[in-house]
Amino acid sequence: MTDTTASAPRRPGEQALAALGLNAPALDPADASPHTFPGGGRWRTEVPSVEGPEALAVVLKEASRLDVPIHRISQGSGVWMLTDAEITEMVEATAERDIELCLFTGPRGTWDIGGSTRTDSRGAGLRARGHDAVAGCVEDAVRATELGVKCLLVADEGVLWTLHRAREAGILPADTTFKVSALIGPVNPTAYAVYENLGGDSINVPSDLTLDHLTEIRRVSGAPMDMYIEAPDDLGGYVRMYEVAELIRRGAPIYLKFGLSKAPGIYPYGHHMRDLTLSTAKERVRRGRLALDLLARHGADGDMAPLGSRLPGELKRFCHPA
Repeated sequence: MTDTTASAPRRPGEQALAALGLNAPALDPADASPHTFPGGGRWRTEVPSVEGPEALAVVLKEASRLDVPIHRISQGSGVWMLTDAEITEMVEATAERDIELCLFTGPRGTWDIGGSTRTDSRGAGLRARGHDAVAGCVEDAVRATELGVKCLLVADEGVLWTLHRAREAGILPADTTFKVSALIGPVNPTAYAVYENLGGDSINVPSDLTLDHLTEIRRVSGAPMDMYIEAPDDLGGYVRMYEVAELIRRGAPIYLKFGLSKAPGIYPYGHHMRDLTLSTAKERVRRGRLALDLLARHGADGDMAPLGSRLPGELKRFCHPA
């Protein structure tokens, strides 16, 4: 999973600023991530918040119209918010196009009766409260994989470790992958490595991490990283479009996640939010096109991983008692 030949792309405004004597400091080759996805490529794409078959159809149609390549489509409301027929329809539509479908697992603390998540500290956040909540996440995982889902979103360390053990034990298929949610994303290299060792196959870091933070992470872990290029408002609303080439250089292998700021939250989704969900799904694809165009203008669009690739490569894991 290493590639030491990563080259720096053209930087925004580089030629014009140089002509004015306003050159930026030279990039340090030591800052570049040495890692790639298995099978080649330094970046993949993800469209999040695709909450059901109807939103998925909108995303696929718009991606075809705008020629936006998609490696992964993810959903945030949870497996339990979809019927078997809806999940099957989404599995079949994404499989037909060789796109990975990732569904969120189970109960979460922010929807639980516990009061601490309503305090200023937000308490334990989305984490599963008690044995029953963990069991609900496991139930969702088993149901989803039996219906053909190959990627699961997780927002609790204990759930992640439990699902990883279930995968090793054959309770879940061996090629199931686990994506760590942005809502519990690690903010230092040690925490990132812990999520990898607990079974995470791609890890969503907060979008406010600096470029130096990404370099620090890449010095201890090669596990795929997910990052909102534009974050939803409840995750800060950050728009880092002009940094996308440098995010790839520092953070590879990385999923470029096309979120949307200035849009109301839609979890848990229901048909009462249909118009908003469909319109924002369509706009997320357009945001992806804008990011890809920017990469092309800067000469940094040549290292995309092959479409249809989804596995993370060889990762480090904690040992556990038999």
